[in-house]
Amino acid sequence: MFDRPDIGDIAVLVCLDFGAPDYAEGVQECIELVRSAGVTVAGTIHGKRQRPDAALYAGKGKVEEVAALVRALDANVVIFNHALSPGQERNLERVLQCRVVDRVSLILDIFAQRARSHEGKLQVELAQLSHMATRLVRGWTHLERQKGGVGLRGPGETQLETDRRLLGLRVKMLKDRLAAVARQHKTQRRSRERSGLQSVSIVGYTNAGKSTLFNKMTKAQAYAANQLFATLDTTSRKLYLSPELSIVLSDTVGFIRDLPHSLVAAFRATLEETVQADMLLHVVDSASEDRERQIEEVGKVLAEIDASAIPQLLVWNKTDLRGLPPQIERTEDGQPVAVRVSALTGDGLELLRQAIAERLLFSSNNQQNIENRDCDVTE
Repeated sequence: MFDRPDIGDIAVLVCLDFGAPDYAEGVQECIELVRSAGVTVAGTIHGKRQRPDAALYAGKGKVEEVAALVRALDANVVIFNHALSPGQERNLERVLQCRVVDRVSLILDIFAQRARSHEGKLQVELAQLSHMATRLVRGWTHLERQKGGVGLRGPGETQLETDRRLLGLRVKMLKDRLAAVARQHKTQRRSRERSGLQSVSIVGYTNAGKSTLFNKMTKAQAYAANQLFATLDTTSRKLYLSPELSIVLSDTVGFIRDLPHSLVAAFRATLEETVQADMLLHVVDSASEDRERQIEEVGKVLAEIDASAIPQLLVWNKTDLRGLPPQIERTEDGQPVAVRVSALTGDGLELLRQAIAERLLFSSNNQQNIENRDCDVTE
């Protein structure tokens, strides 16, 4: 049997092409994810397949090619830009004799490194444990040995069974704590509602410039960097727009393609700010050639958390890299639907403030008209 090695810091990447049109962009994104995790990319293996191999995902021949490159480069971890089943992961580790990490585990590791608040750490741990639970069955040799002990475990209970039981208890405790956090958020939102403040949440693909935009607009000091998932914790600030309107602006975690479902579930408390918002600022990296697909991926996550019906204002960020001037894009009836800005230079931010105010006041007037019409019908 094979005992799992420790995680490494010199990686060989495996990126297989199953015919997706955005394969090249996916490979580059994987490289950025690995670097964000603090791991050195020593080499990359490419290949084409019609479907994953049931046992080794990449197939026997391709795995032998990976093993040869691992030995040649003295790498100590192989990272797949794909989601692996527990069985595939174990089979690959036995063949490659080094740690194997899939895309889900890689993203979870980055989140674990970036979590700063108590809430963020709880959320990441819950996601990690939920992911780990599927990898305990028939896992590693040290989990299969039977151990007895007075006051420790029942007679004949294996380490595997004990770990599964303890993991379940820890998951329950984390869910209880996060439920308490959700109740605190709900109380805070009620307080804001009583004050008459409307809520606007910034959403978008990771590294689109959300935190930079948030800092520029609110004069906050939220961590911002040119890396994937630079910040995880939601930050909220009051923002003055006009004498008639102030809002609460919230910066939220970025999204990415194939975002692990365990992460979406664990970050429900954080994403609740998005679900309860009056409007969403959907920040897009306008300089990215992959921007249309990124918009689509953000839309998928918003649908998953039941936030797709919330009014959105598109923010085309990084327009300075494309040489485009700041501008408000409007519908035929004059409603703002998008704003071109540069969060880094500050160009267009006044136009963004104007567009936010127009959309919120328009929505408020519409809602008031609907309520008045309902009252007239009732009378």
